Amino acid sequence: MTITSYSPPDKGQIVLAAEELKTLLARRASTSESVREHHSKGESYHPAAFPDIVCFPHTTEEVSEILQIASKYRLAVVPFGSGSSVEAQVNAIHGGISIDMREMNRILRINPEDLNATVEAGVTKLQLNKALLNTGMAFFVDPGADCTIGGMASTRASGTTTVRYGTIRENVLGMTVVLPDGTVINTGTRAPKSAAGYDLTHLFIGSEGTLGVITELIVRLHPLPEAISVACCSFETIKDAVEAAIETIQLGIAVARMELLDEAQIDANNRFSKTDFPVYPTLFLEFHGASVQSVREQAEVVRQLTEEHAAKKFQWVTDAVERDALWKMRHDALYAALALRPGSKAFITDVCVPISRLAECILASKADVAHAPFPATLVGHVGDGNFHMLFMLDPENPAELAEALRIEEKIIRRALEMEGTSTGEHGIGYGRKDFLVTEHGRAVGVMQAIKSALDPENRMNPGKMFGANAPPDKLSNDG
Repeated sequence: MTITSYSPPDKGQIVLAAEELKTLLARRASTSESVREHHSKGESYHPAAFPDIVCFPHTTEEVSEILQIASKYRLAVVPFGSGSSVEAQVNAIHGGISIDMREMNRILRINPEDLNATVEAGVTKLQLNKALLNTGMAFFVDPGADCTIGGMASTRASGTTTVRYGTIRENVLGMTVVLPDGTVINTGTRAPKSAAGYDLTHLFIGSEGTLGVITELIVRLHPLPEAISVACCSFETIKDAVEAAIETIQLGIAVARMELLDEAQIDANNRFSKTDFPVYPTLFLEFHGASVQSVREQAEVVRQLTEEHAAKKFQWVTDAVERDALWKMRHDALYAALALRPGSKAFITDVCVPISRLAECILASKADVAHAPFPATLVGHVGDGNFHMLFMLDPENPAELAEALRIEEKIIRRALEMEGTSTGEHGIGYGRKDFLVTEHGRAVGVMQAIKSALDPENRMNPGKMFGANAPPDKLSNDG
């Protein structure tokens, strides 16, 4: 099934819609250029694309009314969270209404006894964890940015703790969603499981705003571990590092985090974060347990395993301040890489493969960029087979973008041949649409049928996820 092409309304319709939205929301509906510009892009290399109107709702009811007005005037709708997406999910490539969810940031209910919380979509992971202080609970899904939880669900995000606690997919029990015509539905309950009807919760997770607007979520919480330790270990080669990581997982050692930085990224982080790690491929691991002794034992098992793979140095710490500093350094990897080339724009790959093929895939991908005309580093959530190549491109040099796209395609096709995926956590958005068909074949037709049933006019984030895509002809620091 093909999806109806979106046909934007004329300027008169846009003006009328803006008037109704300003009547509804007053100053929380804006057509100012500066506000529209802020909502024209995320963190990707894709060119900026301005919405016509930006709305800041405070309730699900207001979101419903916004979508009813959008339906009346046939305007496109683009949900917007923290703006940290890296596949142009928030770029309004057909104009329309950008719905900024960040003022819907109330934590509605915390139930530590049931291990769940109900939050509005604009709540961020740090905000939720701050509210959970003194409850003994935590929300452990950990992307690099302080994303909104609604945005995390929309892009099926994960991050550093996936190897133990799962992606956002495993950590959402239900949600409230507003459909394109303004209808409000609830997709789940606070019960730990359900077999009632179609699993609509997971239909909307990863839908990237193409089916509706997520306004509330019921998320899983996890008990805080009694003891936490962090270890770091450098290796002579990246092959040794990856093989040590794979064996750790295959032996069933319960690591909570397992991150890989190659030697180029370690060098970048040392410069940016003023650290002094040996400039070699390095694993960073975190262990959670019921006692200091249990995490010490886990770390010792991993230390012995790394020695079998020619580890150069193994260190571990339990001090909370040192742990936080280490993970801040890891989360600053993108900024550190960009600092290698001031004024550059990041292009980030995102493949994931079965862990048995991970070493092979990483080594081949490193070879792909060995002679690239731009700096390239590697970071990876190697405990779950996911890694990223970071390319720092000159935004005024189209030839570099063309080469980055060529290399990315090579990396993606290799991952698919290894029975992996084109995107482990960033989503399809605008740039990876062509690979969705390669990866899923006829199943894409089923996805398109669902899209057409819920959004027959194709107004929800049109141009994302489905349809052929020509590479952008300009890399912009504005987009």
